[in-house]
Amino acid sequence: MAENYDVIIIGSGPGGYVAAVRAGQLGLKTAIVEREHLGGICLNWGCIPTKALLRSAEILDHSNHLKDYGLVLEGKVSADVKAVVARSRGVSARLNQGIGYLMKKNKVDVIWGEAKITKPGEIVVGKSTKPVVEPQHPLPKNVKGEGTYTAKHIIVATGARPRALPGIEPDGKLIWTYFEALKPDFLPKSLLVMGSGAIGIEFASFYRSMGVDVTVVEVMPTIMPVEDAEISGIARKQLEKRGLKIFTKAKVTKVEKGANSITAHVETEDGKVQQITADRMISAVGVQGNIENLGLEALGVKTDRGCVVIDGYGKTNVAGIYAIGDVAGPPMLAHKAEHEGVVCIEKIAGLPNVHPTDKSKVPGCTYCNPQVASVGLTEAKAKEQGRDIRVGRFSFVANGKAIALGEDQGMVKVIFDKKTGELLGAHMVGAEVTELIQGFVVAMNLETTEEELMHTIFPHPTVSESMKEAVLDAYGRVLNA
Repeated sequence: MAENYDVIIIGSGPGGYVAAVRAGQLGLKTAIVEREHLGGICLNWGCIPTKALLRSAEILDHSNHLKDYGLVLEGKVSADVKAVVARSRGVSARLNQGIGYLMKKNKVDVIWGEAKITKPGEIVVGKSTKPVVEPQHPLPKNVKGEGTYTAKHIIVATGARPRALPGIEPDGKLIWTYFEALKPDFLPKSLLVMGSGAIGIEFASFYRSMGVDVTVVEVMPTIMPVEDAEISGIARKQLEKRGLKIFTKAKVTKVEKGANSITAHVETEDGKVQQITADRMISAVGVQGNIENLGLEALGVKTDRGCVVIDGYGKTNVAGIYAIGDVAGPPMLAHKAEHEGVVCIEKIAGLPNVHPTDKSKVPGCTYCNPQVASVGLTEAKAKEQGRDIRVGRFSFVANGKAIALGEDQGMVKVIFDKKTGELLGAHMVGAEVTELIQGFVVAMNLETTEEELMHTIFPHPTVSESMKEAVLDAYGRVLNA
């Protein structure tokens, strides 16, 4: 007889495991199905390990400019790539173990294997076809295995995987995805990165810090195309100052493989093609949802461009089946997945006043050097919507803390509705802006006006003062510029 649950979640990434924790907190009998590694891509192969790599890169960058801080170090600081990677993997392993603890603490059963929804309310779990890439920490006790399980509510949280362009498919040796880029056996002397979204730019920044000759090719007019064009332009100048070569309005049309290198044919805006040879290439042209082999098509679950279609609460068009996170479409960000998971569970549990996920208030962060962070509308999008806007800017060159840190190349940009004072968007580039953006996210969520922001006292000296100054600038009241 099949074991019955209130909720079964397929996938233990950020969306899945957070949904499971919230379900456990609300007293729902819950199980989570995983085929490969607790914590999903973000914890094991994405958000967390890349930040560990980038931290090593940041320290290396600072150590190579010690004289700027009045410090002297005898000899040159260099990178031991194997040790850098080992630290990164250790960080992931530690958090992986934590997911198992959270499942046990919240009385969530872990079912190990590959799930298929055979009908609404029922899944069959078979043996995983995706063997664990590296040893797991001990799994929670009493892990369940293959069999049939039932639940009134089934949540698909299967995440996404790297997208491949026809004819330029990653091979794991010469053309990498983020999997191989996270665990290089050696440092290539040269690297071509195809795509300048968050993944591409973060790896480009990391490998440049490691001393690699890096070239980035982007088909759109600007790097990090989802960002405000002005902020993107500042980031580009700083990246190029660090030695990155960047081609925009360009595309890789063909890749020739040598014994230990690739030659990419890059077509530029004017139609000319130039050949760029590099030891390795990273394909970072986006990701696609893992919707296959789940039984969704047979059940008539609606999908669009490789992702499950949902409403603001995670509901699909088929009763009892939900989806959250990357598999449910952009923005494909871990924190969006977590929020969707909580909203979905609270709606299932019947909690009052559950608000649907508002994607317009999901912040985005890119952890390159310099960092980039944003929330809400860009200036161009606000104008496209016909908004009458006020725009404020404040440069880090006028911020005392940024100057003291030796990190004065950055800017905060804010966009307000001129009629209502509503904060429509905030965009930042520079040191630690990924830690600062949450201030504007909170303000937008609370529907804070420009007047309230201008009367908020920011601590001095901090980089965060640039946030207030940008708001003041939008209304002709800037104090320090």
